[in-house]
Amino acid sequence: MVSIRIAFCLLEMHIPEATSLKQKRQVIGSMVKRLRNRFNFSVAEVGYKDLWQRSELGIAAICQNSADADRVLEQALSFIERENRVNIISTRTEVY
Repeated sequence: MVSIRIAFCLLEMHIPEATSLKQKRQVIGSMVKRLRNRFNFSVAEVGYKDLWQRSELGIAAICQNSADADRVLEQALSFIERENRVNIISTRTEVY
């Protein structure tokens, strides 16, 4: 039997430069696309969809073990922290 883990991260972010929903969607859309392409994560905006400067992203990945799950979540958070167009307000991570 193969053991797998599901790594999940919920991020609440502030987008200070967004002055409209269109600008917010451009920033979030770009970030989602880059996370999917670079890390092969499942990513979706799951909250605050109608607010201009706030967003909540859900990120999930399937991993072989807990160590890999912790590592990929750390990579995702580091990637987003380097993004100069968003500020992370809070994070919640879980491994199942």
